[in-house]
Amino acid sequence: MMDPQENTQNLGTEEVKKTEVVADEAKAAEEKAATEAQATDEKVAEDKQKPAEEAAPAAEETEDKQEPEASEEPKEDLSKKVYTSKKEVIERMKEIVASDETPEKAEVDHLKTTFYKLHFAEREAQQKAYLEAGGDPEMYQVVPDEDEEVFKAEMGVIKEKRQKAFEALEEKKEKNLKRKEEIIEKITAMAASPEEANKSYNDFKALQAEWKTIKAVPAEKSSELWRNYQLHVEQYYDMLNLNREAREYDFKKNLEAKTKLCEAAEKLADEPDVISAFHQLQDLHQQYREIGPVAKDLREQIWARFKAASTVINKRHQQHFEELRAKEADNLARKTALCEKVEAIAKEENKGSGDWEKHTKEIIDIQKEWKTIGFAPQKMNVKIFERFRAACDDFFTRKGEYFKTLKEQFAENAEKKKALVEKAQALTDSTDWRSTSDKLIALQKEWKTIGMVPHKLGDKLWNDFQTACNHFFDARKAANAGTRNEERENLNKKKAVIEKLQALLVEAGDDVQEKVQQLTDEFNQIGHVPYKEKDKVYDEYHEVLDKIYKELHVSAARRRMDNFRNNLKNVAERGSSALDNERAKLMRQYDRLKSDIVTYENNLGFLNVSSKKGNSLIEEMNRRIQKLKDELEETRQKIKTIDAENK
Repeated sequence: MMDPQENTQNLGTEEVKKTEVVADEAKAAEEKAATEAQATDEKVAEDKQKPAEEAAPAAEETEDKQEPEASEEPKEDLSKKVYTSKKEVIERMKEIVASDETPEKAEVDHLKTTFYKLHFAEREAQQKAYLEAGGDPEMYQVVPDEDEEVFKAEMGVIKEKRQKAFEALEEKKEKNLKRKEEIIEKITAMAASPEEANKSYNDFKALQAEWKTIKAVPAEKSSELWRNYQLHVEQYYDMLNLNREAREYDFKKNLEAKTKLCEAAEKLADEPDVISAFHQLQDLHQQYREIGPVAKDLREQIWARFKAASTVINKRHQQHFEELRAKEADNLARKTALCEKVEAIAKEENKGSGDWEKHTKEIIDIQKEWKTIGFAPQKMNVKIFERFRAACDDFFTRKGEYFKTLKEQFAENAEKKKALVEKAQALTDSTDWRSTSDKLIALQKEWKTIGMVPHKLGDKLWNDFQTACNHFFDARKAANAGTRNEERENLNKKKAVIEKLQALLVEAGDDVQEKVQQLTDEFNQIGHVPYKEKDKVYDEYHEVLDKIYKELHVSAARRRMDNFRNNLKNVAERGSSALDNERAKLMRQYDRLKSDIVTYENNLGFLNVSSKKGNSLIEEMNRRIQKLKDELEETRQKIKTIDAENK
């Protein structure tokens, strides 16, 4: 999309300097012509022909585009008109196509910028509404916009119209060039002798007036044409014999005209639109150069006044673009920093859904901040946006792929859990206590092996499954109410086993592990305990086991490392290749352990801890993860031992 600042950024300090130089040349030419005309006048007799007005050299033609015709009332600046809908933009384009006027580039660019701002805002709103309604980001498709097709068709007609207007303007410039060359030839003939100059004064004035009405000529011919015209005008003035009264009348008229131009230039200092003031000043300079000389004693004064007013406008114009360039440079720096932030986020590893959602929020916040920053410099504006969009697209594409895979896993896990719920519900009214208990316990164990499903569905499935199991076990409990004494006795037995295990914490010997295994088997063979006590005794049992296993694991790990170092000497005797093979095997084991740890940690993030059983499962998984980490560290130490041996 075209940058809306394009129409103003092409103006700058060089254009200001050029205007002042051309104006100084015009002033010098004016003074020379007036001085020579006055010298001629002093030499001619008072009774010679006295024409009413004295001509002045016209301004050099520097325009490279056709100037608009003056109108009695100022036209509305359509390049700044506010449109609130795409329909309004299209209606204005249809008006331009239907009219005979040549569309201005500034307005066409404004219409294009406005349309696509509205177009993209509408597309983002549609996508946002789709996503908020629960739509799948991967399935979203952009709906074709009929308004955009109409807009492109109308824009094509307008471009063709502007091209034709440009060709017509070039043709007119050639005609203007030819006519101005004819005027120069006529003035050359008039300046052939003093007699011809005086006789043809009125014709000369008419030619000057016609020269002023002829505007644009080819730019490459403009300067040469102007110098040629000025040369022959000066030659004509050399031959011209005007009386003092006529010239003073001419001086007076020129002074009035130039004074009005000075006043108009001074008023431009209050013009709020800096660009408009600058262009109006160029028109005033053109008019000033086309007005003849004033009295010699007033020339420097009137020129100094006009130049002072011009300097004020030129400085404002230059300052405006310096501030604009500084602002755009600052915007580019801010946008570059945002690109770097998004690129850094896109490179970060996402271990689970939580990381993806966290990074998504960060990128959306960055996108909101991006929209508050204005344009960057024109050459970089599109490039910096493409860099920003590419980083965002990379992140959201990978996010979509991740959740697509996760969704498929969730669906598969949900089907497995639904099947277990149906099996549990089929057993809920059974009175075969022993067999059905074993079956339900087996189903519960299988349930724990199945991965996560979405929270809402997962909670419902778990509640259904737990309700079916509890219904059976509550019925069994009611049927076995007479077994409470047995359960109390079992509780005492399990506490006795726990006390024996606690005693092993301070006991040394190689048979500790064997004793632990015997006590563990004994504990598992003891029947049910009272329901209210089962969680407490379970926690005490596993707490003491964890302490024992930790001590056993440390000593066992130490023995394994000692055995490994002893065996490593035998391996080293077979050569460096044997050590390399052993190291490669350990590296594969190291990578497998790392992968297992990541898998367990991901699954741990999906567990529902709303129940005590869920909490117990989390504790069990934490134990497994810690065991894997210990094995990982032991493997790393073995690899370091091999590396030290290789040195």
